[in-house]
This record gives sequence, structure tokens and C-alpha cells, in this order.
Amino acid sequence: MTVSKQVKSRDVVDVAVVGAGPTGLMIANLLGVHGLRVQVFEAGQDLIDFPRGVGMDDETLRTFQAAGLVDNVLPHTIPHQLLVFVDAKQRDLARLAPPTAEFGWPRRNGFVQPLADRVLLEGLDRFDTVDVHWNSRVNGLAQDADGVELTVTAPEGERTVRASYVVGADGGRSDTRKALGFAFAGTSAPADWFVIDIRNDPLGRPGSYVVADPHRPYVSISIPHGIRRFEFMLKPGETEAEAMTDEFVRRLLAPIVPASAKVDIIRRRVYTHHSRMAEHFRSGRVFLIGDAAHVMPVWQGQGYNSGIRDSLNLSWKLAMVLRGLAGDRLLDSYETERRRHVRAMIDLSTWVGRAVSVTNRLGAAVRNGFFRAISAVPSAKSYIVTMRFKPMPTMTDGALTKVGAHSEPGPVGRMFIQPTVSTRTSPSVKLDDALGPWFALIAWNNDPCAILDDDARVRLARTGVRLVWARPAVQLHWTEAGPVNPDVLVIGDLDGSLKRWFDARPESVLLIRPDRIVGGAGPAHAASDMVRGFDHAVAAPDPSSWEVQ
Repeated sequence: MTVSKQVKSRDVVDVAVVGAGPTGLMIANLLGVHGLRVQVFEAGQDLIDFPRGVGMDDETLRTFQAAGLVDNVLPHTIPHQLLVFVDAKQRDLARLAPPTAEFGWPRRNGFVQPLADRVLLEGLDRFDTVDVHWNSRVNGLAQDADGVELTVTAPEGERTVRASYVVGADGGRSDTRKALGFAFAGTSAPADWFVIDIRNDPLGRPGSYVVADPHRPYVSISIPHGIRRFEFMLKPGETEAEAMTDEFVRRLLAPIVPASAKVDIIRRRVYTHHSRMAEHFRSGRVFLIGDAAHVMPVWQGQGYNSGIRDSLNLSWKLAMVLRGLAGDRLLDSYETERRRHVRAMIDLSTWVGRAVSVTNRLGAAVRNGFFRAISAVPSAKSYIVTMRFKPMPTMTDGALTKVGAHSEPGPVGRMFIQPTVSTRTSPSVKLDDALGPWFALIAWNNDPCAILDDDARVRLARTGVRLVWARPAVQLHWTEAGPVNPDVLVIGDLDGSLKRWFDARPESVLLIRPDRIVGGAGPAHAASDMVRGFDHAVAAPDPSSWEVQ
């Protein structure tokens, strides 16, 4: 049995994670950052060692940053990866090249999933409170009012583990989901696709190209470290057994790769695109994340990224509840906040897949004309190029408060920007690194201690919220009549990004959640009421009860 480090004898944990794929490993890292006791159980022997996901977005890189692992994963990415949809004659239909990085990272990045997974696995070595168990299958879950009993079968025998909560991250065929009895409704694409990953890229051309050829649609993607991926739609009558033969591969590649070129295949596989979502994401103390909760076609590269969003959203909520900082009701907000966004991603990915997979020449001509017409309109072309069509996490219910909010639609429930700022100890640092991995209250042009009442300050201190005073960078070291409260972090707005953000809205005080969603916002005079509103939203204990405990 292979383990990430020496396994400790620990049968009572805060969270048990079923599955050591990217979502399971990511949530284990995030829970480790929050100091929780975690055990991960994986039925397989080790990480899967061939490429699967190939697209990582800015939100996922921001989550790697939150986990303290972004510098480790960046060498396995291609920043600002171009995505081009072309017709059968290689003429552009749509070109996606978003230049912005408002959340601190490029919006599109190619990556090698096995190496990113390895970064996540090795990241767990930092935590004495987190273990990974390979060849360990969870065969039973039994919930009661206080926790979950897991029956785990491993080569050395059967054992029982008790966890306060369980996270099922065990893939599209999730045994955890089946044990909960949740339906997995949705559709499957009518045609299978054949994927080939090749070492020593015979083309070398950067970028991702989706060739909408009605004769046979296919995809050609540059992946880091000299890997090229091809994906071909199979035609009616073409079987998996036929596709796995060398002759079939040669026939597919012949129009693209010269016969004289060396083709060193890493893997080949036939797969079906599914668009499905679990009936629920929570049952009592058991949660589903990633493919266990939802699967979608590959066309927007959002299956992997959606699972990472799940991990981030759920991790800090589990930490709050397990620390006694919030009530169990907070955990219901995981599904409330994630479900609508996942559905939007599934629908977009399904629509793009149908558009690409047209095999009728008349239908393809109509599609091509539609995309060329859009490209002829500058505003529409910009909408496509900058990927503004991508659904962003936008929450209207959940762990949020509208108390104090003045604008509509306002910033509450949306992701906050991540510019580079300065602090009194660092001339240049990304905002999230300055804030740390937990909550922050950011006040523009105001000392947060001066605008909050005693009750609000007590509530924020109890939760461990970092108080932040944002200013123009030229004012960074100005000390007014005396020193700033040592509990307040002063940050300088280096390039004006923060000021522009606040210029556009009446809200000048923000409560930023660990997932960088704005949990509350208001003008300075409403900041204390906003803090109390957020405490109500997460079912935080009343301050009057803290003295009794």
C-alpha cells in the first residue's frame, strides 16, 4: 500500500473524505489549512497517472493559492492559453483570448492534471492532522445525531472510522451517492469520443483548437511538458475495440500528423459526454462534491474547475461549524450556493458540445454563418474573446447578508477582485496573500475600528476576521495622529484597481469570505449592522452566550 506519509493511528476525525481525486485532495488541503483532522480513503492504489482534465481557470488557480500551493502547480500550466473554434478549412469561427486577470490569475490555463494532482497530494505532507489511505474502500456509512461511522476495507483488514462529517469525492460512479440513494438525472451525448494523448508533441503549436468539421469534429490541444491531446468524435458503427487499434489511430491522425512523425501515445480511451447532476448535494452529515455531485461535457473545461469550486465553498463552512463559529444551518448553503452555478455550467458545456458536433453540412453552414456574424459586431466579438459569457459564481441566497447593501445588482454574492497591493512590510503582494486564508473585513479610506461598534468588533474577533484598511498606495505609511491599531492591516492600492472598484459602488465596507465571495457590503455607517446580518445568515452563536461557555 502506498501512502503520502506514514499513516498514524487515528480513528476519530473531523472530516472523512472518500476519494483521492482532485476534488478530494483539494478539500483535504483546505481543511488542513484550517487545522482540521482529516482522513482520505481511496479505493485505488495511487493517483491516476495519465492526463484527464486539461483546462484550469483563474478561480481554480486562486483556490490553489488559498491552499498555499499555487507556486507548486504553476510550472505545470500554460497561462493565457488560446482557444480557437475553426471550421473544416481551419478558418476562425470564434477565438477566446481573455487578456484580463481580475482575480489575480489568467482566465484560461492549460495544465497536466496528474502533475497538479501530485502537487495536491504532496501538499498534504504539511499537515500532521491529515492522512491518505490507498487501497481503502468505504463499504458502509451509518449516520447518527453526532457523526458518521464509516466501514473501511483495506488489505490489512476492516476498520471503523468515526467522522463528524463525510465528503464524497468518489467520481461520477460515486458509491457515496448511491449509498445516499440520490438520483443522478440528466442526459448523455449520442456519440462517443476518442481521446489520444501523445508525448513529444508532433505539432508543437500552442493553444487549443476545436475543429468543427462535419465530416469528423475533433480537438487538438497543447498541454505542458510536450504533450498533445487529440479528441475525435466517433461515427456510428465505429466501436471501442476498433478505436483502440493502431491502424485506427493512424487513420485518424493521417490528415494532421505526417506518417513519418513519431507518435508516442501515452493513452487512448473512448468516453461519453454526460450532463448530469445529483438530486441533492447533502444528506445530513454527508456531502457530495465534484463528479460525485455533477458531471458535464468537456467543451468549456469546467468539470474539473467546478469540483474545485465545490471544495472551496464547502471547506470553510465545515471549518466554521466544527469550530463552533456557526450553526449547522450554514452547511445547507453549500448546495444552495453551488447548484445554480453548476447547472449553468452544465447547460453551457452541453450547448457548445452540440454546436461543435454538428455533422450535417447544411447545419454546419448555418452554425458557421452565425458565429461569423457575431464576430462582425465588435461588442459581440469582445464578449466572446473576453469570455464574458462564462457563468460566474453569483449567489442570491446562502451565507450572505443584504443588510446595509445599497446597490442593485450589488457586490454581495459575487467574487471580489484580486489586485496586487502593498503593505507596510511588503512592497508588492497579491491581495489574498495579504488577507490570509480566512475572513476579512475591508474598509476603503476608513479605519475599521473607528466605524464599528463594540458588538460588531466582538463578533468579528470571535470569528477571527481580519480587519483591513485600504488606501491609495501614496498614503500607505501615513500615520495620522498616532499609530494604527496593530490588529488592522493597512494595504496600499498600487494600480488603482481597488479605488476603481469602490468608485463604481456606494458600498465602501466589505465582508470577504474565505472563498473570496463578498458576504456583506455597505457604506461605513451601516458596517456594524452588516456584520450582525452576516452572523445571522451563518447562524453564529449570540455573543451573550459566549461568556457562559
